[in-house]
Formats: sequence, structure tokens, C-alpha cells
Amino acid sequence: MRRLLLLSAATALCATAAQADYTLHILHINDMHSRIESINRFDSTCSAADEAEAKCFGGAARLATKVNELRDSLRAAGENVIVLDAGDQFQGSLMYTTYKGAVEAEMMERIGFDAMAVGNHEFDDGPEALATFLDKVSFPVLSGNIDVSASNLLAGRVADTVVLDVGGEKIGIVSALATDTVETSSPGPDVIFGDEAAALAADVAALEAAGVTKIIALTHVGLPRDMEIAATVPGIDAVVGGHSHTYLSASDPKRQGPYPVWVSRGDGTLVPVVQAYAYAKYVGHLTLTFDDAGNLAYAGGDTIVLDASVTPDPDIVARIAELAGPIEELKARPVGEAAAEIIGAREVCRAEECAMGNLVADAMLDRVKDQGIQIAFQNGGGLRASIDAGQITMGEVLSVLPFQNTLSTFEVTGQALIDALENGVAQVEEGAGRFPQVAGMRFVWDPAAEPGARIVSVEVAEGDGFVPIDPAKTYGVVTNNFVRKGGDGYAMFAGDDKNAYDFGPDLAEVTVAFIQSGGGVYTPYTDGRIARK
Repeated sequence: MRRLLLLSAATALCATAAQADYTLHILHINDMHSRIESINRFDSTCSAADEAEAKCFGGAARLATKVNELRDSLRAAGENVIVLDAGDQFQGSLMYTTYKGAVEAEMMERIGFDAMAVGNHEFDDGPEALATFLDKVSFPVLSGNIDVSASNLLAGRVADTVVLDVGGEKIGIVSALATDTVETSSPGPDVIFGDEAAALAADVAALEAAGVTKIIALTHVGLPRDMEIAATVPGIDAVVGGHSHTYLSASDPKRQGPYPVWVSRGDGTLVPVVQAYAYAKYVGHLTLTFDDAGNLAYAGGDTIVLDASVTPDPDIVARIAELAGPIEELKARPVGEAAAEIIGAREVCRAEECAMGNLVADAMLDRVKDQGIQIAFQNGGGLRASIDAGQITMGEVLSVLPFQNTLSTFEVTGQALIDALENGVAQVEEGAGRFPQVAGMRFVWDPAAEPGARIVSVEVAEGDGFVPIDPAKTYGVVTNNFVRKGGDGYAMFAGDDKNAYDFGPDLAEVTVAFIQSGGGVYTPYTDGRIARK
């Protein structure tokens, strides 16, 4: 019944739009994660061949084309437009690895953003990288629930709020960043976090006291928290969010939710909440109309896919090609040494425990073990090459892990893990890429049994040994973002009910860091963690 009431109220709200006197168009993205180059359907950098076959999405050049097209056409029609970014420009491609935010800043300046929320990954290289980014951008970068006054790098440079003059009206922007950034990134001791809702409420009150009646929350806290904020913080007219990579749509049946999501406050006010997935695969277009008193009278819009129908801006394409030069040099950079060949051959890693699988799974687990994660899963099909004994270059690591997958953590039951292992060994005869390479657990499987009934036993690392898996217990797991989304048949890992988080770092970078943490010389091994009956 409550859902029906909300829908009826939203319809009534929209019906008053014709009587309102000010309309604002918000073009928005979130969680770009350094996807400066276009991406493929797996959210990894798109190849030239796929680009030629019109199989690519997003990228800064395509984003620039679409934003300019929308903004120019709206302004030509006398409409009011702002362009917002809900955070996490940093981390996720070799563009960030190479330039540490400079390219992201340049592209945002070229596109013309009006404001940006600080994302947690903006702290991945400490306050220093964020400070350098701030040096290079002309638009305000916001976060109202972080106190940076003790930071000699950031003090006075990250605003709580901003007021934009748009078509003669004052548009207030408030912002907040997820408080668990201290666990998921590296803000350092001089960045102090406060409660998101409390900070937003105080900032809204300050804007209202200054006479601002139209207030947008630009946040990086994830959709569930955005909905809580919309329900509890008075004075917010709309929430433009990020962090959870949620695909909202008014038109796509494959969406994760409607665009906008309507949230009801205690006073009966309805608040629209929007998000536009990630990686600039989509740009959101939210339309808000306010009445004479500054009350929201209408909200609507949709996410727009940036596919091959959008022609990339040619000047930006040329600039990206120029920037890619040093990346080729990066590939030649030595990152360690292999004491023996690290076997990652397809016929091995898709059928049994392999040394490359152990290296990557161990690296994944090592990176997030301090977050309470116990188990790592890597699909064998994500391992694309072996590495010879001797010097290891970044290019070799990228040959093994070419997809620019990022780490994703989540929680599932022991039974879901057993089901995942059954999926992983179900198509060994076909050489399927779903075969699981693991860390923090070991299992025995029977290739003679029918698919779906091949797992004989599963044990999880505990203390100095292993204990049988508990089907009813919840375990913390790390995998790559492809598998986490249900790729290679891992549907039991997908969904919004698993306290999931896209941790962000590129899997190749994580693997390199793990090799270097051991002194730079890696000795490949297998230890029987995967055995046949």
C-alpha cells in the first residue's frame, strides 16, 4: 500500500509542473574511475577493433560530445542547465596510474563541470593527490561532512556548500562523503569525518538562512544511504548520488531501479534520488521544476547510454592518443622478478589449481584482509598468459590481467560459496573461464560427477589451519568486478543484498604491489588448495 501511495503522490507532484515557474536541468555522472578511454561491455578499456565495430561505450571524448549536445540545445531553448559529478574520478585505469588525476582534471575542465563531490577514491593516493587535482580544476569540489582544517594540503580548499547562479536563481549544492572512506581509502589522520545526514542537515539550514530555497544534495555515499538522507534531512529538493554504481533508468527493463527513485519524508514531501551507474557509460539527465515559493513541483528524466551512436569529440580523441604514449613506456617498466615460470596457461588455469591463479588470488586477499575478508575468488578465464622466469615487466602483468578489472568485496553465505564452486567446476570439459582459482579456502571436486554435484568438500582458512565451511555462516569475499556482477555464471555473487563494495584498485596493480611487498622476487607455487577426488 505504501508503494501505491508514493506512486500516486509522485503523479500528483508531476501534474502541477505546468503551474511552476523555474525549471533546472541537471546533467550528471558518477564513479568515472579514470575511464578516460572508451570501455567495452565488461567496463574495461575498449580495443581499437571493438571501437571499429561500434562495440564501445563512454570515454571522455564521447561524454564531452553528449554533454555539449544536451547543454547547448537546452540553453538554446532558454533552459537552465548545470553539470555535476558525484565523485570517484580517480582510480581504475592506466590513465590514473600514470598521471595521478591530472588527466581527469583536464577532461573535466574541457567538458565544463559546475561542481563535483569528493569521492572516497579521491583519497587513494592520500590528500596529496587530491590537493594536486584541486590545483588543476576551476569548479568547486565539495564535501560537507569532512573537516580538512587540520590538513596543510586541503584546508580551505574543499567547500561544504556552493551556491550557483543559474538563470537568475540561486541553486544551493550540499555534499557528503561515505564515512567508511577511512577504511576503503587513505584520507590520513588530518581528514576528520562526521555523520553524513547531520552534516547535510546543518548545511541545508545554513543555505536556507541565507535565502537559498532550491537545494541539491550531491553525494558519494551509495543509493541506500542516499535514500535515508532523502527521507530524514529536511530542505533537500533532490539527491544526485554515486558510490554504489547503481544503474537507474526510466526506460530500461534491465535497470536496478527507476529514475528517479522517489523517497517520502515524514512531512509527506517526495524527494527524487538519482544515480547513473559508473564509468560514464551513461549520463543522467534530471529535470526539476520549482513553483514560485521554491517548492519542487516536478521531477523526471532518465539515464542516456553513451554508445556508438554518440560520436566522440575529435579533439579529445587526439589528446587521449597523445596521453597514451607514456602508458606504452609504463608497460616496459620492471616490477619484479619471477624465480621460475608462473604458469597461467589457459588449459591449466581453467581446469585445476595453477600458480598464476594462486598469485592473483593471494594478492587480492592480501589487499583486503584488514577489512574482514576471508576468501578470494578469481575466474580462470581472467588469467590470459604465463610469465617467464626472470624479470617481470608491467606489460607482462597486463598481458595476464588485461581487462582492468577492479576489486569488489561482498558478503555471502557458505552455501552460496558452495554453489559458486559448483558453478566454477561445472564446465571444465568445455574449458570454460569460470573455473575458480581461490585463496583462503580449499576444496575437493569430482570430475566424474554430474555438473551441479561435483563439490566433495570445502574448507575455509581459520587460524593456522582449515575448518569445514558452514553453509549458514556469512563470509567476506573478494573477487573482480566482472565476477561480482555475475559474470561467468556467478549469479549467486550478484545483487544488491550482499553489502557489496567496488573497492576500486585495478587487479594488475594489486598483483604488482603484492609481488613487490615480498621483496620483488616471487616464487610461484601450488599447495593443493584445489584437488580432484
